[in-house]
Amino acid sequence: MTADTITAADIRINARWLIPMEPANVVLDHQAVLVQGERIAAVVSQEEADARFRARETIDLHDHVILPGLINMHGHAAMSLFRGMADDLPLMAWLNDHIWPAEGAFVSETFVADGTQLAMAEMLRTGTTTFSDMYFFPEIVAQLARDAGMRAQVCFPLLDFPTPWGSGPDEYLSKGEEFIRQWQDDPFIMPAIGPHAPYTVSDGPLKKAAALSQSTGAAIQIHLHETASEVADAVEKTGLRPTARMAELGVLGPATQCVHMTEVDDSDIQLLQASGARVIHCPESNLKLASGLSPVQKFLEAGITVAIGTDGAASNNDLDLFGELGTAAMLAKVVAADASALSAHEALAMATIKGAQVLGRGHELGSLEAGKLADIIAVDLSDPFLQPVYDAASHLVYSNHGRQVTHSWINGVPQVQEGKLTRIDVPDLMLRVQGWADRIREQQSS
Repeated sequence: MTADTITAADIRINARWLIPMEPANVVLDHQAVLVQGERIAAVVSQEEADARFRARETIDLHDHVILPGLINMHGHAAMSLFRGMADDLPLMAWLNDHIWPAEGAFVSETFVADGTQLAMAEMLRTGTTTFSDMYFFPEIVAQLARDAGMRAQVCFPLLDFPTPWGSGPDEYLSKGEEFIRQWQDDPFIMPAIGPHAPYTVSDGPLKKAAALSQSTGAAIQIHLHETASEVADAVEKTGLRPTARMAELGVLGPATQCVHMTEVDDSDIQLLQASGARVIHCPESNLKLASGLSPVQKFLEAGITVAIGTDGAASNNDLDLFGELGTAAMLAKVVAADASALSAHEALAMATIKGAQVLGRGHELGSLEAGKLADIIAVDLSDPFLQPVYDAASHLVYSNHGRQVTHSWINGVPQVQEGKLTRIDVPDLMLRVQGWADRIREQQSS
């Protein structure tokens, strides 16, 4: 062997198991991932890595499975400060009587900054490396994620009524257009348009949102078909199901991300197929708010791309995407009356390569392949409650939870090492969170 046959790498990660996601349905043994700069240089056997590479740093993870960083495709990060505040209520009572009044009382730039950082800490610690956010002060969220080195699709809000971020649709769209232009070339931040729902945004602003998406390439994310009452009310008021109205307004398209989609019939599925729109499944939030059951297997059989999100911690009540995967897989089986529906590998794909495809980043995120960006997580499967391990993919979905994540890299930069966050000051953050909790608790009791 000569010196010129050896390739240098910054990091070598050795693991007991590796799930690349592409090719699909594969679990590999005793593999090594070589990282050079911000990208994956190679994924090879450990023996081949010994022969071909020399790394500046080697990390041995003998009891771990490594896989792409998870992609949480829907949430409201700052609402982590409302976690557990108004549980056991139906959606509209939860929104009208508790969440919207609390937002009116507390939401500010500082609230969004602290709540978002709390959410990012939880997501990073449980394996998420990219998240999608739909909330107020998107410029704060984008800057915080960028500063932390975390990827984020950040959707600016669009509603018919005033909020802490603006006076109405015209101001939201004006500020949103500037927000898109400011961030659209950033490698970490993906600016997007976030019309809240068909029942909170009228036809004119929705048409303008569709036009803005077409002119800038920004995605549209919208809560759609979240409950049976939403659909029934829409038919009564407009004569159209919400998906049909969105199609008529030009909102449905390949850049459209339809969140929830629980109350669905064949006409809705046909519109999604024809338009190329994507579905974002939020099973635990749907269950907790009794919103409904999304027919995920029908979407998959129709060729519709389905990714997954936790929704906000105020309606979940956590941001652990691994827990969401287990719920999604088991719920899909019940809804389809088929125990083979949504396999463990398909569930993992929803949180990795499918999320990357929805973001338009499938060519560089969502799988462990040479040339892709080095967004990687490691999960420790050595605990007694995870033994024995017959199928690492099955374990990740049905037996695991996010607290088993021990390492995380984004762009090759460590975010979690030995279970500890590297770029967020947790003690300082907890002091700020406690301050908000005290204020919110005092307001509720008065």
